[in-house]
Amino acid sequence: MDLPGRRPIPALGPWVEFLLDAREQVADEALAAQCLSQARRIADTLLALQREHDLSPTEAPPGTWSDDSSLSFCLAESLTEGYNLNTVAQNFIAWLKQGYWGAHHKVFDVGNATDASIRRLMQGVTPELAGGMHESDNGNGSLMRILPLLFYVKDLPVEERYAKVKELSSVTHAHFRSVYACFIYMEMALLLLKERNAEQAYSEMKNIVRDFTDGKGFNKRELDLFERILGADIHKIEESRIYTSGYVLYTLEASLWCLLNTDNYVDAVLKAVNLGGDTDTTACVTGGLAGLLYGYETIPKEWIACIARNNDIHDLSERLYKKLKIDNKINLKWETN
Repeated sequence: MDLPGRRPIPALGPWVEFLLDAREQVADEALAAQCLSQARRIADTLLALQREHDLSPTEAPPGTWSDDSSLSFCLAESLTEGYNLNTVAQNFIAWLKQGYWGAHHKVFDVGNATDASIRRLMQGVTPELAGGMHESDNGNGSLMRILPLLFYVKDLPVEERYAKVKELSSVTHAHFRSVYACFIYMEMALLLLKERNAEQAYSEMKNIVRDFTDGKGFNKRELDLFERILGADIHKIEESRIYTSGYVLYTLEASLWCLLNTDNYVDAVLKAVNLGGDTDTTACVTGGLAGLLYGYETIPKEWIACIARNNDIHDLSERLYKKLKIDNKINLKWETN
């Protein structure tokens, strides 16, 4: 979703994207860091010019959301009828074909892996087998839309939580890396609901995930990729080494970094946006965690007021809440938080 006053100017935006792409193509870490630093300086300059000259940032009106929110709403809509992968798949197809749950009833954007997976669904491939399974399929398309599942898995044992996350991620992204990133994200989200302390939740999440992983026989090369999250403290890494793109691991790292280096919803989301790169998804993933941690009431009213289809979102939330309550997925403790 576009945030008021935080959108880049399209005419110069490609220079930022060029430097970010260059960063990801070079092997030398120092050179990569220089590319990222330069891209962020340009982004800051563009934002300053926009404010000074009141330049129009994009063709989309404020409050427009992208594929991140659309697919999250498609998932939430399916959950109002219970957990069913076929319903999820049909909602995803309706979004791609008809703009179902689009901000303005049309598709704003779609990632390559997501597009390919949904088209496989259209051809009759079962949801469990539709997601890309290759290493090149590790975009952030399942990470960005999985959070509504939290309310259906929160009381399940960790083994079952992982199984459900894997199943739902695999509708579009079936490679282990994407699944594991979603699992880490969901475990962090679950603990934020209980802890209300980001650093404590992060510490506990690392222990839970490592304990779950031990003895599973997962590919060590894949697990090593998550060392900055599970072995080190991601929030202590300097900003120049936090990368932002459509790659699922970078998005997860950046979202945790933003959450753990801020102390309120607004700063967490704006920090995500100002990192550059795939800003809508980084902010979406960060905002999901920040919303759980700080609560709906901490989101600026002016941001909420301009959101497209505001009433539809409120109605969806009410219907999902009622379904969860009927299914005893929400207890009294949650209702009074």
